[in-house]
Amino acid sequence: MTDMHIKFKPSRLLLLAAAALCAAGVQAQAVPKTVRLIVAYPAGGVSDVVARALGDRLAAQLGTTVIVDNRAGASGAIGMDAVAKAAPDGATLGFSAISPLVLSPHLGKLPFDPQKDIAPVASVMYSPVLLIATPASKAKDFRGLIADAKAQPGSVRWATSGPASLGHIVLEQVRAATGVDITHVPYKGGGQQLNDALGGQFEILSTNASPTLTSHIQSGKLRPLAVGAPARLDSLPQVPTLGELGYSAANINSLFGVFAPAATPPALLAKYNAEINKALASPELRAKLTATDNVPTGGTAAAFAKEIASEFESNGRIVKAANIKAD
Repeated sequence: MTDMHIKFKPSRLLLLAAAALCAAGVQAQAVPKTVRLIVAYPAGGVSDVVARALGDRLAAQLGTTVIVDNRAGASGAIGMDAVAKAAPDGATLGFSAISPLVLSPHLGKLPFDPQKDIAPVASVMYSPVLLIATPASKAKDFRGLIADAKAQPGSVRWATSGPASLGHIVLEQVRAATGVDITHVPYKGGGQQLNDALGGQFEILSTNASPTLTSHIQSGKLRPLAVGAPARLDSLPQVPTLGELGYSAANINSLFGVFAPAATPPALLAKYNAEINKALASPELRAKLTATDNVPTGGTAAAFAKEIASEFESNGRIVKAANIKAD
């Protein structure tokens, strides 16, 4: 990939979001009878399950048909490109983590402009990052793991789903905070790394929560040492956040939301934001999220845009300081 040097202007996203909030004075515009929800991940995964549940709720609330269209690949960039290039008529929405907007631009050129071509509609959930000890590690807690790494530089092997993944970002922040020599073990995707974790091929794994991972934790095969999240998880109340442990910069997670083509009418953006927040308040959807250790968020489009702008600036500093390169 070629380097992409862009200056992200938070005001652009904030203006797009503010336009949606000011739509009270805009004549109401009907939601299309059929809405395509582009999901930037493969069918069957946790994010896909959540997106489909959200789509079902929106369909019921709006009296419309929501068709899920999986466009996986390039860490979500393929799906977001499809959203960016769709007609801005309210008939296309996207569901994705914010990484294609806040991380991917620092790693290479994108086929769309994350600042100009995408409008944030609403935050939906955050997916925590779990730091998991495997049978290869005897550390009882995260401090013990760092102590082992200090005692024997390079001996602690830390697996992630690949270079420039969120798990890799967490690792680099821990490295920066501790100054210890930790060996990065990058994988391509999550399936093989989980099998190798169970086999003790490395000491620690940083990965997003999932039902499969939860089952291995409950069986005692894997041990959670810390979590990247604003607060401890209800399902793992004994596991501290990285923030609690003193690693505030590493205490990050995957924020997911709904997006639209940038020129979508403000009245429709405001309508979708209100309906998504209504859906997130429903016990059924909240139960679907919490069952997979994902945490419902919601809120205004402007607040979502502000988070995106903040993450963009933060990731830029991390990528530059650690000299992180994409595959």
